[in-house]
Amino acid sequence: MRRHPHPAPSLACPLTAVAAHLLSASLAACAPALLVLQPAAALAQPAAPGAVQRSYAIAAGPLGPALNRLGRESGALITFAPDLVAGLRTAGVQAAPTVAQALAQLLAGTGLEPVAGPDGAYTLRRLPEVMSAPGATAATLSEVRVTAEATVQPDTLPGAYAGGQIARGARLGLLGQTDAMDAPFHITSYTAQAMEDRQTTTLADALTVDPSVRSTAPNGDVADAFFIRGFAIGDNNIGEIAFDGLYGVSPNYRLLTDYAERVEVLKGPAAMVYGMSPNSGVGGGINVVPKRATQGLMRVRADYGTRSQGGGHIDVARRWGDTHQFGVRFNGSYRDGSTPIDHQHREASLGALALDYTTERTQVTVDLIRQHEDVQAPTRRPFLTAGLAVPAAPDARRNITQRWEWYDSTEDSALLKARHAFNDRWSVFASVGAARSTVDRLFNTPTITSAAGDTHVTPTRAQFDIERQIAEAGLRGRFTTGAASHQATLQWSHYEDRYRMGSVAGTAYTSNLYAPIEQPPQSVGAPATRPQRSATQLRGVALSDTMGLLDERLLVTLGLRHQRVDSDNFDANGVRTATYSQSAVTPLAGVVFKPWQNVSLYANYIEGLSKGDTAPSGAVNAGEIFAPYKTRQQEVGIKVDHGRLMTTASVFQIRKPSGYLQNNRFGVDGKQRNRGLELTVYGEPAAGWRLYGGATWIDAELARTSSPATQGNTAVGVPRTQFTVNAEHDLALVPGLTATAGLIYTSAQYADQANLQRLPSWTTVDLGLRYRLQLAGRSTVLRATVRNATGRDYWAGSSTWGTLLVGAPRSVLVSATVDF
Repeated sequence: MRRHPHPAPSLACPLTAVAAHLLSASLAACAPALLVLQPAAALAQPAAPGAVQRSYAIAAGPLGPALNRLGRESGALITFAPDLVAGLRTAGVQAAPTVAQALAQLLAGTGLEPVAGPDGAYTLRRLPEVMSAPGATAATLSEVRVTAEATVQPDTLPGAYAGGQIARGARLGLLGQTDAMDAPFHITSYTAQAMEDRQTTTLADALTVDPSVRSTAPNGDVADAFFIRGFAIGDNNIGEIAFDGLYGVSPNYRLLTDYAERVEVLKGPAAMVYGMSPNSGVGGGINVVPKRATQGLMRVRADYGTRSQGGGHIDVARRWGDTHQFGVRFNGSYRDGSTPIDHQHREASLGALALDYTTERTQVTVDLIRQHEDVQAPTRRPFLTAGLAVPAAPDARRNITQRWEWYDSTEDSALLKARHAFNDRWSVFASVGAARSTVDRLFNTPTITSAAGDTHVTPTRAQFDIERQIAEAGLRGRFTTGAASHQATLQWSHYEDRYRMGSVAGTAYTSNLYAPIEQPPQSVGAPATRPQRSATQLRGVALSDTMGLLDERLLVTLGLRHQRVDSDNFDANGVRTATYSQSAVTPLAGVVFKPWQNVSLYANYIEGLSKGDTAPSGAVNAGEIFAPYKTRQQEVGIKVDHGRLMTTASVFQIRKPSGYLQNNRFGVDGKQRNRGLELTVYGEPAAGWRLYGGATWIDAELARTSSPATQGNTAVGVPRTQFTVNAEHDLALVPGLTATAGLIYTSAQYADQANLQRLPSWTTVDLGLRYRLQLAGRSTVLRATVRNATGRDYWAGSSTWGTLLVGAPRSVLVSATVDF
């Protein structure tokens, strides 16, 4: 097969301009250190030279809230069953210099003791009873002094919940690391373990299990896009995914997950938390947290998929220095071969380097990423002609893209972050980063022209060049006023992007969904220039404060973000056609109340922000610029931690303005109103059983539209019901063997606002096995997964701009992972 020639992919990230930005940044930053508890019999040891000691002070009161407060202030993970601390009180903490000593003071006289775990985490257990003889009273233990020396850990994340699939919390941008029970939002954070066990390689793979998320890009496509709570994220592919809490750094078209430690999903508008989405996504926020160096790791994986798609991945981490203050982690992967889609070939390479310097008070991190993809015959999502009934879904393996059509992309990203703590209460932070996406391709989006599945398309040679830069700086602090504790953040942020594109059209051809027609190859020359098509600047200042009251049982979060939006649009010749400069303030009000230690009731009001429209050239008010759109959400919910099983329920309403032409005048009077109910569950309800999944019901209504034919109809691409469940069971008959199963259901949805083009519901089933063993003394994991095991052909959904998505075909994935 003749391949499109391109330079050999490099795993370096030679962004000269980015490096200049990074070298100019000098602000250091903080990282909360974890403390390791020494054995109970250990005597006090002197601190290491230069070690900084903190001072913790917590008032007397109920034990559970006091433990939660210590965890938030120290950054250490402290886990315990709610019934273990029920009814217990603590005398508090008086100026304890370490987490270990603070824990000892909190637990004094409670009958509980801390048990040190990996990475500075703690669990609690009851003290054993010591009896001298039948009828004797319990012996009195002598006082034991416990101290711990702070050890260097890179920016510790909230730990995994029972089962290891979902994390206990997430990094919520402006609000920082937040436990799920303390967040006034519905958040889900998928761990690296969950992604490895499901053999995911892309962001779309990782999020198929989320009941609130549906992909709007078909299997075999070249870019990821999503619906969250019924609103599009990434439909136009400019900077919609946050990387380590910041927009503008992650790869633009598709994100490969081999370097992701977490994939976090915040349900609902996220403008206050992450800043305004560059492409105006309002249904939620997706944040990818990169892997950081551990003490020592070398993990190698080989994988193989249906037909001949094979490859491998290497993950290496090291720390060194007197206190292990220097860390490096490298993730590299390469895959090549034919995919399950007819005559489709895909080659993908990834190199991700993560560096960090971490001390008790300071942390500096650098992330460098390069991704390259070369796809022959990429799958396209066809337009459906207005008024035409939805044809039956074709065979999922069929490909109407020609063998000679192709796609070639390179994504480079760099991010420098720094944090520095002046003391245990105040810290500063700063970040600077940049990314560039370059694409060269020959294909186009076909249109379905008949109920028989006939299609028409004009292949186009196009070249894209997108550059993005970001910068932020801020101050975080903890303080008290009377009976209230405060965690406040002040942040300044700046984002900008420039989009260039040139194209040359080829010769139109026809084909058919069910019987694709081979067409003679076309040679279409590259465009002579790539004129600028758009430029955007987003500048903002934000302030938030989370107040703790009633012994931390009541948490109130208030915040404001002032955002200025500057946008220029250009025609195909690079001539500016519209200029836009507007600003808006988006608020946040969130409340969490814990009537019991294991129950959180929460509510929020939060606004999203989108760039306002410019009236089109055919309107009588052509060129009129409208203010930024404000999307408003109200939500209430409950989270219950059953010890090893977490359940959540939330009810929400989101209203988003929209523009349309009426009597040849453009206005912004339309609205889409989504009301919904979400239920989720995850954890390990019984030994050897792990579960995560949930259901979402959405009523997405179009209101105040320009036509009676669409007034009150259901919004495009929004199914009323979405359901997912994933379960694992360790088979006792074969130690180390785990069976897995997953089910995804999506109800019917519409592809047009008139609700005349209806896509039927669909269900898919995934099955798998995982076997953990020691092979030649090495920890080894063998995995096998069958996706869409029933081989169903189906339309997976519709995008907001009227294209249909073919569902993924049955495919088999196998892999072997070895730790050296």
